[in-house]
Amino acid sequence: MNSNNLDLFSSAGVGKLLGKRYLSEIHEEIRRVYLADNRPWVIGYSGGKDSTATLQLVWNALESLPRKRMEKSVYVISSDTMVESPAIIDLITSNLNSIQTIAALEGLPFCTQIVKPKILDTFWVNLLGKGYPVPYSRNRWCTDRLKISPMNEYIMSKIAQYGEVVIVLGLRKQESTTRAQAIEKHSIRRTNLKSHTFFPGAYVYLPIVNFSTDDVWEYLTENSCPWGDFKTHQELFALYRDAGADERPLVMDESTPPLGNRRFGCWVCTVVTRDLSMETLIETRKIAWMKKLLEMRNFVATFKEPEQKKQYRDHRRRNGKVYFKPGSKEIAWGQTTIEKGLPQILLRRLLETQLAIQKDVPHAVLISSDELHEIRRLWRTEQHDWQDQVPQIYHEVTGKHLNWIQEDMGAFTTEDQIMLDKICRKNNVPLNLVAKLLDLEREFHGMSRRVNIYKRIDQILKKDWRSLEDIIKS
Repeated sequence: MNSNNLDLFSSAGVGKLLGKRYLSEIHEEIRRVYLADNRPWVIGYSGGKDSTATLQLVWNALESLPRKRMEKSVYVISSDTMVESPAIIDLITSNLNSIQTIAALEGLPFCTQIVKPKILDTFWVNLLGKGYPVPYSRNRWCTDRLKISPMNEYIMSKIAQYGEVVIVLGLRKQESTTRAQAIEKHSIRRTNLKSHTFFPGAYVYLPIVNFSTDDVWEYLTENSCPWGDFKTHQELFALYRDAGADERPLVMDESTPPLGNRRFGCWVCTVVTRDLSMETLIETRKIAWMKKLLEMRNFVATFKEPEQKKQYRDHRRRNGKVYFKPGSKEIAWGQTTIEKGLPQILLRRLLETQLAIQKDVPHAVLISSDELHEIRRLWRTEQHDWQDQVPQIYHEVTGKHLNWIQEDMGAFTTEDQIMLDKICRKNNVPLNLVAKLLDLEREFHGMSRRVNIYKRIDQILKKDWRSLEDIIKS
């Protein structure tokens, strides 16, 4: 997007070409594709300019059809990774609510849906609870869990319900040569559809595939938003302008590049070196509370640096095995652990940031109560956190108590851990090994049939319980 686009608000034209076609031709094509079969449509809406233009084109095209001919549902889906940029998540939510309301009033077949990752797949549960490393360019574990899987599960549910679906996306050839080649490769002859690379029961329709960036802005600025007004698109344009940002794409596969440079994405994205969009937005709009988000993001990013691995990450992976880098005796570092303290550091800083932001934005939630409960469970069951630190940290930072789940059995205490440590040291037995076995016993206590307990014991005993020093010596 360049500064010349500012003129679009005052230069509305009639009969201009968009992607080498007139608007009436595009509308006619959309109606023809919609009426060609009984496959419902799923429109990917990210709140950015391309997906907004695509949704509006479809809306305006179908609106002219007789209501009795609109028999197929059009599902408008957005992804909320639960770490979305606050610059756009409010815009998405507001627009989806308006779309659903106006569609119902006008008898249009649009249904909106926000998809989210499962609690076990959220960013903070993986980073703090499971001990995953801070994401970086060669380990983007977050993309699949936060974006791809929730979208794919929703689409698969619709395929299971209807047999086949058409996925409508705001992809454009102009965005990259690789994307243009992929679009051509999957085109189905004599149709406007593409075969989907992952779902056998899905087809892809790209209404703005030949649009340029200027075409997109021209369409949006010359045509009033059907679920809002001209101000709706003016606000979107102002957001892009103030952040110096590009589209926030709907991520459905690993080929989508990481966000954060000049795109709107997750506010905590550490894959990129700097979040230039957030930096620019803070500078242009003087948003003090957003600066606190950026500071938190930058703080998290420091822990992806190589020198931090030995200090904060365990020498074992989550499966209990020790791995070495190919062709060397250098440890391939595993998860972060509460024993080394990084999860506690990050949780405390995150809660402090949330508390500070809520002074300006009371409804802001950086980490949900469900995530806190899950992190606590993982610390207790997988890392034998006998001190039960999550409730402690939460209360120390916020001064409040959540409705924490009370365990039926008496939990081990810090004193128990100190005593066990002394016994294990005296007998030269790894403390973590004995703690795992004790936690397993507690899990199965009182059960009349201890199915798989021997298998679970065997799994624990097969883990590498040697210390880092012993592994290096060997």
